[in-house]
Amino acid sequence: MLTYARNKVALTEADTRWLAIKPGIELSAEAAITAWGQAEGDTQLATSLFRAALRKLKGQLEPAVFRYDQIDENGEVYQADNLTSPNPRPTLRYDILHPVSGAPVKAPVNGWRYSRDAMLQLIEEGKILFGPDESTAPRFKRYLKDQESQVPYPTFSQTRMPGSKRLETILGDKRFPFPKDHEVLMRWFRMVAPKDAVILDFFGGSGTTAEAVIRMNAEDQGTRQCILVTNNELSVKDDAALRKAGYQPGSAEYEAQGVFHNVAKPRIETVVTGVRQDGSTYSDGLPANVEFLELAYLEESRVHAALEYERLAPLFWLKSGAVGTVVQRTEDSAYEWNEESSMAVLFNAGKAAELAEVLATKPNQVEHVFIITDSPEQGDLAGEAFSDEITVEPIYGSYLDAFQINRSDS
Repeated sequence: MLTYARNKVALTEADTRWLAIKPGIELSAEAAITAWGQAEGDTQLATSLFRAALRKLKGQLEPAVFRYDQIDENGEVYQADNLTSPNPRPTLRYDILHPVSGAPVKAPVNGWRYSRDAMLQLIEEGKILFGPDESTAPRFKRYLKDQESQVPYPTFSQTRMPGSKRLETILGDKRFPFPKDHEVLMRWFRMVAPKDAVILDFFGGSGTTAEAVIRMNAEDQGTRQCILVTNNELSVKDDAALRKAGYQPGSAEYEAQGVFHNVAKPRIETVVTGVRQDGSTYSDGLPANVEFLELAYLEESRVHAALEYERLAPLFWLKSGAVGTVVQRTEDSAYEWNEESSMAVLFNAGKAAELAEVLATKPNQVEHVFIITDSPEQGDLAGEAFSDEITVEPIYGSYLDAFQINRSDS
């Protein structure tokens, strides 16, 4: 995988850092919870049980995780770290007083790792571990929860088999060879993408990217969006078998075996609902807002005549943030909206004030209002009815004009 930034300066100015979760940290956390529960508040016993569990897990833990081997009175995992400056720093040689004896603790030859003010702050926070008296060098109480991330390694290894087995379990049978592992994608998405990222996959295949995003949002309550694009291609073997049986591309029997209808769509549906195509239970499901849309060609004349709103509505929905459901028009309504959607559509510009009043007084998540009119002046005037918190976009004449890129006069 190639991970890159379009603008390094922007990343630096935003203090954005690409970090990865230390491998094995979840296992360590689970072992600590178990040990703390068994010890019933006894920190010495909890630490002893925890260290025994870590030794069994050593091969699965990063060294940077394994060395955090103690549990404090709050059940938190920590290590007693060195407080000595790595280089000689005369300015960092000062006395600190032992909390019990009141006598000064001898400063290291190189000096302390922290300034006097920083050290006093750490002592006040209970993060400096003193010995029984001033003759023992104090240590820094470094919590694992504060050190969960690290600079990612340029390479890592993971067995491919679990990814294939998981997909087979989701679908109930084997339908797709060598799918990507959603856990691998989650690892990289966590590293570079914020919780509100938009993740686009133009080669959706078995739907691994969508599953990864859905699971990440469920884990950390993120609002990531995933746009997955795929064709409905068949394997060479299936294509030949179906043609031999008399089924041609475009027939229901043929299309049902394509990668979208047979793999990606049922995979995503099963992950979200917890129920497979055959009605059997896979899981309890995961909360997600999913729409399946079909890319198609429309007649330009019908678009310019404003006769294709129903088929273009998903584009407006995507542009508004893809929250809630796609808003469709019922009969000859003046406007449409609903409480869950991020979009509202005004079909009659003369009803702008009425729609604005509705949105201002009723619960809703509308952030984007589209005004469909043939008159630029009328559209601009209608837009003035809405509050500054709502993005208003008049759509003049052709709906498609709102989505054209690199438009040419020719």
